[in-house]
Amino acid sequence: MLQTRRHATPGELHAIAWFSQLKPTEQRLAERALEIGQVRQGDFVCMAGKPVRAWLGVIDGLLKMSNSRADGSSISYAGLPSGSWFGEGTCLKREAYRYDILALRTSTIAALPLEAFHELVNRSIAFNRFIMLQLNERVGQFISGMEIDRLANTDARVARSLAALVHPVLAPAPGNTLRITQQELAQLIGLSRQRVNVALVRLQKQGLVMLEYGGLRVLDAAALRDYG
Repeated sequence: MLQTRRHATPGELHAIAWFSQLKPTEQRLAERALEIGQVRQGDFVCMAGKPVRAWLGVIDGLLKMSNSRADGSSISYAGLPSGSWFGEGTCLKREAYRYDILALRTSTIAALPLEAFHELVNRSIAFNRFIMLQLNERVGQFISGMEIDRLANTDARVARSLAALVHPVLAPAPGNTLRITQQELAQLIGLSRQRVNVALVRLQKQGLVMLEYGGLRVLDAAALRDYG
């Protein structure tokens, strides 16, 4: 649930990848409709079975997209770092969510109400192109997420999860520096923090990442994506 909703600032609008692709009249429509709010660590942004009310994006923060299994465990589909937008398929079909979105840290979220989303779909070629690209990449991400969940090689699970967090379309934040703790990464993948640390040290020795204070830098996203 978004806290203290407000309008987007010019800086926040500039950081939204699809906003600059719109015509001026479409930008004004989006600017009027967009709402910005915060979610606290541990809050659900949306839950499986709940009706969709808006297309959502991460201005700053880190979310986890997952589903619960019948045995009580969960399957993680994707991490959603700053710059990510999600739920476009659900918005297009106006259906209930089929997954949970959990905030792994306090995050700033943008919400484009459902009717404004559909108005842009109906009038903007650029917006449609962006949505089509998102949907295409999302299919691949979901398949990859299920594959990662089944990998016995935990180093590969960490490597491929890192690659997904710097996806150029689905997580278009500038640069390949991830402001993420090892505990957050462990929650995202479903491993212990200690096991994630071991994997990161190995990946650093192989020249694929560089561990830094407060996060890490991805040096070879392609190699991480194909790891294992």
